[in-house]
Amino acid sequence: MERKYVAEAIRSRGKVRLAGWVHDLRDLGRLKFVQLRDCTGIVQITAKKGVVSEEVLKAMDVNREDVVEVEGEVVESKIAKQGVEVIPHSFKVLNKVERKLPVDPTGAVKSELDTRLDYRYVDLRKPDITLIFKVKSLCAQAFREKLRELGFVEIHPSAITGAATEGGADVFEVQYFENKAYLVQSPQLYKQMAVIGGLDRVLMVMPVFRAEKHNTTTHLNEIIQMDAEIGFTDHQGAMDVLEKVVLHILKRVREEYGEEVAERFGKEVKVPSQVPRYTYSELIDKLNMNGFEIKHGWDFTREAEKKLEELLKDELYFIYDWPTMVRAFYSMPSKENPEICHAFDLVYRGLEISSGAMRIHLPSLLEEQLRKRGLDPADFEFYINAFRLGAPPHAGWSIGLERLVMKICNQANIRECMLFPRDRTRLMP
Repeated sequence: MERKYVAEAIRSRGKVRLAGWVHDLRDLGRLKFVQLRDCTGIVQITAKKGVVSEEVLKAMDVNREDVVEVEGEVVESKIAKQGVEVIPHSFKVLNKVERKLPVDPTGAVKSELDTRLDYRYVDLRKPDITLIFKVKSLCAQAFREKLRELGFVEIHPSAITGAATEGGADVFEVQYFENKAYLVQSPQLYKQMAVIGGLDRVLMVMPVFRAEKHNTTTHLNEIIQMDAEIGFTDHQGAMDVLEKVVLHILKRVREEYGEEVAERFGKEVKVPSQVPRYTYSELIDKLNMNGFEIKHGWDFTREAEKKLEELLKDELYFIYDWPTMVRAFYSMPSKENPEICHAFDLVYRGLEISSGAMRIHLPSLLEEQLRKRGLDPADFEFYINAFRLGAPPHAGWSIGLERLVMKICNQANIRECMLFPRDRTRLMP
C-alpha cells in the first residue's frame, strides 16, 4: 500500500499507510493512544484491547519521537481533535529515540534559540517551525511565478568572485587554488551584465555572504536574495514590477497558509490593493512634524521605520528619491536635481525588505560619482568596463527572503527564518 500523508488521510478516509514520529501518547491499559505526526499534520492512532491484535498493542509501547509506520482504517471520531482517528491493523517501529531529547517538539517545554539551532533537525519537527519554512518555500515559488509571467529569465551566477563586489570591504576571503577570491556579497554586477548582454529581464534566487560583525535580530552573514534586473526602464518601472511581485507573494501565502499563519503567529496576512509611494523628503518632514527628530541626509533607523509604520498606517510602502550621497555610487542621480538619486526601498511592517535603484549606465558618470565619494575609479575598472560596450538604461532590486518571511510570520529574530543560520559565531550544524 502506498504511503499517505496525514492531511491526505484525514480528508480521504478508508485504509491508509502512514509514517512519521510519535508526537504524544497515552496508555490506559486496555486502551492506547498514539499521536502520529508528519510534515502535514497530526492524527490519533487508537488501539483498544479486543479490537486490535495483541501484537499491535505490544508494538505501540513507544516513546515520544520514535519513528513509526502504521497501516489501518481512518474512521470518524467525536473525541479526536481532527474529527477522525486511525484504527491500526499493523504498527511498526522504524527507529527508536536513544537519547533524551534536547528540544521538545511539542513546544510544551521551551528552549533557548541557540539550543534549538544546535538541534535544528529536532526543532524543525515543531508545527510552528515547519510552517515558517513552508511559507518561505512558497515565497520563493511565488517570486519566480510572477516574474516568469512577466517575461523574466532566471539566471544562475557564481557565488565566487575574484574582486570584492560593490567595492565593499566586508567580504569573506577564500583560497581559490593559487589565487585569492571572495564569496559574493552581492550578485548585482552579474545581473547587470546579463541585461547588458541582451537578456533584458532577469531574475535570480541565490545566497550572498557579508562579513559584517553585527549582532542584531535583522541581519545574518549568509542570506538568500531574490533579485530582478530590468533593461530599458527607470526606478518607477522597477517599483512597478516589485509591487506586482510582492503583492503576488502575499496573495499566495494568504491563500495557502493565511489561516494557519494568523492562528500560530497572531498576525493576519493582508494583501493591499496597491503599495503607496513616498519620497524620502516627504517622510523626513512627516517624522519631524510628529516629534521624531531626524535630519535630511540621514538614513532611517529601525526606530524611524517603526514610527513611520505608526504614522502612515501602511504595512507596506515605498520610499524613493533618496539623497544621492547616502546611497550606493551606482544609483542614477536625477537630471533635475543631482543631489537626489533614483533609489528606493520597500518597507514591510516597519522593516526594509527590499532595496533597489535605477543604475548609472554611463561610464563617465560612474567615474564622477566615485570621485565625489573620495574613491578611485581605477579600483572599480572591473565594474565600469562592463558599461563601455553599449549598456542600456536599466534598474533593479533585491528582496531579502529571510526578512520577508520574518515579517510575514511575525518573528522577532531573523535566525528563525534561516534553516541553518550563519551569524558571527555559528558555523554548525
